[in-house]
Amino acid sequence: MRVSSYIAAALLQASVARSSPVEAEALVSRGGPSKRPYHPITPKHPGKSFPSSPARTKTCTVKSHGDGKDDSDYILSAIKQCNNGGHVVFSKEKSYTIGTALDLTFLKQIDLDIQGTITFTNDTDYWQANSFKHIYQNATTFFQLGGEDVNVYGGGTLDGNGQVWYDLYAKDIYTLRPILFGTIGLKGGSISDLNLRYSPQWYNFVANSSDVVFSGLTISGGSTSSNVAKNTDGWDTYRSSNIVIQNSHIDNGDDCVSFKPNSTDIVVQNLICNGSHGISVGSLGQYVGEVDIVKNVYVYNISMSNASDGARIKVWPGSASALSGDLQGGGGSGAVTNITYDGMAISNVDYAIEITQCYGQKNITLCNQYPSNLTISDITIRNFEGTTSDKYDPLVGYLVCSSPQVCSDIHIKNVNVVSPSGTNLYECGSIPGIESQVNCTNMTASSN
Repeated sequence: MRVSSYIAAALLQASVARSSPVEAEALVSRGGPSKRPYHPITPKHPGKSFPSSPARTKTCTVKSHGDGKDDSDYILSAIKQCNNGGHVVFSKEKSYTIGTALDLTFLKQIDLDIQGTITFTNDTDYWQANSFKHIYQNATTFFQLGGEDVNVYGGGTLDGNGQVWYDLYAKDIYTLRPILFGTIGLKGGSISDLNLRYSPQWYNFVANSSDVVFSGLTISGGSTSSNVAKNTDGWDTYRSSNIVIQNSHIDNGDDCVSFKPNSTDIVVQNLICNGSHGISVGSLGQYVGEVDIVKNVYVYNISMSNASDGARIKVWPGSASALSGDLQGGGGSGAVTNITYDGMAISNVDYAIEITQCYGQKNITLCNQYPSNLTISDITIRNFEGTTSDKYDPLVGYLVCSSPQVCSDIHIKNVNVVSPSGTNLYECGSIPGIESQVNCTNMTASSN
């Protein structure tokens, strides 16, 4: 495999186990993506050999109909021809159109070299009826890419043609907007050196996958109308492990990276995030009867600007709540444990740090009557610096659990973040020992 499970395990053993930033940097290459062979993990012991992808022995060049006609048949034909040891090329300066949902979960030992531009059609009726539906938060994808030992790279562009979706969602919040890049059931691979533009919803959904590295991606694409591009998360991981997200630039309107239920053993580092909702654990505990686990996550060296949050942990309360008509829930259980945020530069961010167990519930009294069923423990947030926005001035953070029984072992160290007026106050509640770590106040602030 491109990224073997034990290489990823070695990375996590060093970084999540409270390694120094120097050790973390040594484990993951800071260099930009390149053509094959691209080895994103640098072994801690250089003398030891690690397996990598077998050489690709055949090349297939994807044809294009031109004039905006659907090229899905050409794409599928080239991929099937070069599966099991081949290299598929989307030619530079050539445009491709996809108007058909593609199930690409059968891939094995194949490279997709995207040098040109791939644009998805704006046929909203077709995509709502035919995009791939996933069980979490009504997520859908234009395509689903999975299998074993798959590498996608090339410096090209994937364009989700999002404007029509932004306008449609403004009229109907129940519109099912496809996610631009669906990594579904991929066991070993890399997604690198790509430009992702104008996704209708999340940019990347990583589900039921393991041993995957994302590196060198640029993400951007806002609305040109008065209808905002909403829910455009950079990455959402779900039921996935041994994932690395690194060396990328994200301009979006929601979470820069979000660890959804059952995301484990993940490293996120060297990101520039602008306009986002932060690097977020959650939301979790949304569905009654579901057990949501997020553990062993290491977040290092993040630039966060013009955002709602820097480091964020968001958990639904123990009772049903409704954040919006298409986003409601509460009452699920689980645990968040062994999470480290290490190094973040803050600029014009509403809250540098936010921990809430009342996500979706604006009534704090009601939230406290029905504490979250999900525990938060073994959290380290350290080495932050910068200035927040004036939205909550004089507050710079919000650290409130719904009960001291479900939050423990939370450590905040060397955080030098101030508000525009120079204060460093936090709204605090129900987190044992937090008052000795930050400057707490009894002011009341919103948790949403």
